[in-house]
Amino acid sequence: MLIGKRLLRGLYLPAILFAIWVLGSWQSLWNAYVIPSPSTVLTAVQQMLAHGTLYKHISVSLYRVLLGFSVAFILAFPLGVLLGMKRSCGDYLGPLLEFVRHVPPLATVPMLILWFGIGETPKLLIVVLATFFPIFLNILYGVANCDEKWLEVGKTFKLSNWQQFCRIVLPAALPSVLLGMQLGLGYSWRALVGAELIAASSGIGYMILDAEQLSRPDVVVVGILTIGIVGTLIDWLFLWITKRAIPWKAGETTEYGRG
Repeated sequence: MLIGKRLLRGLYLPAILFAIWVLGSWQSLWNAYVIPSPSTVLTAVQQMLAHGTLYKHISVSLYRVLLGFSVAFILAFPLGVLLGMKRSCGDYLGPLLEFVRHVPPLATVPMLILWFGIGETPKLLIVVLATFFPIFLNILYGVANCDEKWLEVGKTFKLSNWQQFCRIVLPAALPSVLLGMQLGLGYSWRALVGAELIAASSGIGYMILDAEQLSRPDVVVVGILTIGIVGTLIDWLFLWITKRAIPWKAGETTEYGRG
């Protein structure tokens, strides 16, 4: 019941904005070329679904995101665990990681295109760069802040380092790991679309850029709505996974405040 009420409250503002969009288009309060009407956008969606172009661009973008996300997690997880458990390693790796963390992934696009062309490699690397640090930093935080008392209990029971990690450290860090994955996936989605706007021949970002060049604002709006809807669905999927993986944490907080 609480979830239903919160969902209903969350629909108020979108409903108001949609009503303004409908009424404004109906009364011709703005140029239809600048803000296309809902009916025009709906027609564009129907045409793109009929021709399969929308499915194609979404699937290409999702493939790039999931591949880049997987690579970033494979790199971030062991490094986060290492620096969380062996803090002296941070003295060697910390300065370099801090430098790279402050470089926006999209700022590397020109150099990546120069090195690798406009193929899949630059877009994959941009997703990896955007995804790596949210995952890495949350894993590092979760591992480093494991309660020392729990580790002492593990030593009392003569658990090996590997057993302590599997039975104590990893369960304690799991909420932070899942949070990092959720944030990283959101970052990767936004960075990929930005990269596709610059250099791509497929994907949602390319679809928007191509529509802009062809003077199709209705398709641009379809692309923008698709980005938001797919991103929201991805976020909801991770929240669903989190509620089942760590039910004792579910409902404590949400992205926009306490549950």
